[in-house]
Amino acid sequence: MTYAVTVDVHLARGAQELDALQREGAIFLLRKGLDSIEAIEGPDGMQVDLTDDFIAVHPEGALLKLFVDAPALEFAEDAAREVVAELLERSELLADWEITRCEVDLHPDLLQESLDAADGPDAPPADPAERARRHAEFEPAVSPSRLDEAEIEEMRTRLRSLAPSLRAFPLSAFGYGDEKGTVGREAAEVAAGALVHAVDLLVDQLFTDLAGLEEEGPTVAESDAPFMILDDLPSQFALQYTVLFARRLIVTAITMTGRLAQPHFGELSCVAEELLMKFLLAQAEVTADLHGLLTDEVSVALEIFTATVCEDLDHEWLYEPATDGLGVNDWFIPFNDDRQVHPYAANDGEDHA
Repeated sequence: MTYAVTVDVHLARGAQELDALQREGAIFLLRKGLDSIEAIEGPDGMQVDLTDDFIAVHPEGALLKLFVDAPALEFAEDAAREVVAELLERSELLADWEITRCEVDLHPDLLQESLDAADGPDAPPADPAERARRHAEFEPAVSPSRLDEAEIEEMRTRLRSLAPSLRAFPLSAFGYGDEKGTVGREAAEVAAGALVHAVDLLVDQLFTDLAGLEEEGPTVAESDAPFMILDDLPSQFALQYTVLFARRLIVTAITMTGRLAQPHFGELSCVAEELLMKFLLAQAEVTADLHGLLTDEVSVALEIFTATVCEDLDHEWLYEPATDGLGVNDWFIPFNDDRQVHPYAANDGEDHA
């Protein structure tokens, strides 16, 4: 079973906050460390696979999402903690950073699946209370949240105020107002606002990547510069991530996110939009998490929206090595005649560079 493990790491207490350049350096070090890891050895030589990850660096540290294949929740959390602790220890510049949180945000519907998946003498007990008690015995003390209630409330108010900007989707797209009462209004508004807030972050990161590629290129594969978004694209295509590709991706991102503020979003138009929506949703989740607002209800709201806006997960196959014969130009081809791609993005020639 695949678990999404959130690992929060912070600077040592009293350390000066990271500036923009230091944050890019931290992304580079964390990305380099995680890319060198494919699997982790768990109890009794059991292999735990690290299948994907997401890194967000902020002035006080970083938040990582590690997607781990493990037979049970505890194994996933222990493996993720071990990986990040080793990664920090190996890097002199990150050695003083502290792991303040390491946990799986498990949807309630998946809890029984986690329990059923565990088996054998080392499996955790079936009783959730006993599982929690036993796991707590091995959980190191963590630092208290660095956000006070006033800061959390301020961000909650800000995100809720941004929610109406998402004109393309009503709150029902986040699970509010359905017959089951799945999600309350506040959680739906926080999720919607986080998505709007994430638009600025996504576009800014893409422009930062473009500037780095223009200076250090010609391609991502041939550059030692750290990239915020381009490094998270399927690595086997890195030789095709040129300056022109980055520009086409930016235009696509602006077109797609602009439709979120219009009455009718339509559907995702091409593979590039599917990938960008994946990053946008991940950034929205990280935004809520960093500000102490990623409750179970907000997580469910984002999951419901993901199911609403994403028709399928076919683009995930691009991360499989077997797809390395494809070309990135195909990512900008509309799925059908009813969907449109910006003319600049659709043009794969060098004449508009």
